[in-house]
Amino acid sequence: MDKKKKVLVAGAWVYANGSLHIGHLASLLPGDVIARYHRAIGNEVCYVSGSDCHGTPVSIRARAEQTTPEAISDFYHKEFKELFEKLGFSYDGYDKTSSEHHKKFVTEFHKRLYQSSYVNEREVPQVYCPKCEKVLTDRLVLGKCPVCGVKTRGDQCDACGAVLEAENLIEPYCSVCHTPTVLTKSKHLYIEISKLEKELTAYLESHPEWRKNAIAFTRRYIEEGLKDRALTRDLDWGIDVPKAGYEDKKIYIWAENVLGYLSVSEEVCEKKGLSFEELWGKDALHYYVHGKGNIPFHTIILPSLLLAEGSGYHLPDKIISSEYITLEGEKISTSKNWAIWVKDLVNRYDPDSLRYFFLINGPEKRDTDFSWREYVTTHNSELLGAYGNLVNRTLAFLVKYRDGILPDGVVDAEIKTKIEELYGKAGKKIEEGEIRSALEDIFEFIRFGNQYFDKKQPWKTRTEDEKACDDTLYQCVQIIGNAAVLLAPFLPFSSEKVLGWLQLTKEWEPKTVAGGVKLPEISILFSRLDKSVIEEEKERLKAQKKKN
Repeated sequence: MDKKKKVLVAGAWVYANGSLHIGHLASLLPGDVIARYHRAIGNEVCYVSGSDCHGTPVSIRARAEQTTPEAISDFYHKEFKELFEKLGFSYDGYDKTSSEHHKKFVTEFHKRLYQSSYVNEREVPQVYCPKCEKVLTDRLVLGKCPVCGVKTRGDQCDACGAVLEAENLIEPYCSVCHTPTVLTKSKHLYIEISKLEKELTAYLESHPEWRKNAIAFTRRYIEEGLKDRALTRDLDWGIDVPKAGYEDKKIYIWAENVLGYLSVSEEVCEKKGLSFEELWGKDALHYYVHGKGNIPFHTIILPSLLLAEGSGYHLPDKIISSEYITLEGEKISTSKNWAIWVKDLVNRYDPDSLRYFFLINGPEKRDTDFSWREYVTTHNSELLGAYGNLVNRTLAFLVKYRDGILPDGVVDAEIKTKIEELYGKAGKKIEEGEIRSALEDIFEFIRFGNQYFDKKQPWKTRTEDEKACDDTLYQCVQIIGNAAVLLAPFLPFSSEKVLGWLQLTKEWEPKTVAGGVKLPEISILFSRLDKSVIEEEKERLKAQKKKN
């Protein structure tokens, strides 16, 4: 990969109507690994995300708590920012859709969009609740999916993934008062996505490297017939429509939240003195990191908006779309209180431990499960037992028997080859979004380091063959130093410690720790988790569910 490439890493925006749970964490973490890696190889990275503050979910929460949508969304936005920071997410910009900068960017974008041949005005049916006496947004309408027949909301069917319009639901009713809804007429602006079928098909076919779920979902949407979508909505919480005659309406949330990637990156570029035009130009590289449910918004909706607007903005390149993560074998359900909240996790567990588990068990190609037994086992056997063990046994030995000073040496040819190959192999996998596999390769190298230490038996050669002992320590420190560089995108906190001890920088290239380096006072990287944690946490989950 060319150096100094302009790279956008775009993490999905989370609805600011409730706390983050482990499903959010599992789907978003790969973005931080990708961003950190690209910085380490010398690319110019803009890693952005934000809180999705508009839309019905926020309004529903506000109504339930007898407060304003702004108060609700600001509360969760602040919580999200703090949690992402504690977990080491290295965002260059994290904004909210209710910010003045975002609203200004979206307003100007929509003004240009409305001038295109893809936008027209239509009088369309709107779902109205006679009891609440108001037009209902799609999320406030419940009914049966017209595609698969399963009960669903009016915007998207969780069962079959179909993107819906509420007026097409079977047996629709108001989610607030359960009254059957009726249809009224209202004037709205529409984007004719159906006119972009040729462009979107060509775009899909040009990305055979996408994950299977992204290809399958996108192809299905195109083959079933692309639907034109409303750009405006009868709402009282959102961004004003910049067009005369639409003063009582707002921009539909789906037509403004995905533009957050542009609005935040513009702000980042302004602050850092970077070129927004180059970041969104043809030579850039863009990653979009999100869960399976968000695929159509990144492969159909966002490209449609960008194509229709006509400024030539760069379309998404890499779609890093996760499958789902379950909890103790059951589907996560916030409504049933069957979830693990990230705010609870970060207060009880090491951030690198959490990052490791959700990356090594990431739902990249299939659904994966979080169980407390698996988490504790993984932490103790792999993070502590392999990586922590190699680092601590080697460096503690140096401190105890060599005054913390690394002997001189020459890197063993086999070890040197392994290190050089691993940088290329793991790097290529990260670039392609194969985060789990890259991490597995690095831990295979760490296990090799432990086997090498055991084979060379420095505890014996310390008194029998001092030169052999020194050579073993030298080689193991080279393994540790390079492992810390390779792990820095995955485990930033522990890697920073090790790199500091060994006086190394984190550029993604083979490193040599020079003889004579003196270790400062070192500490253990990870503490063992007692098995009692398993039952304690499972009981906490059960108690939480009973409160529902």
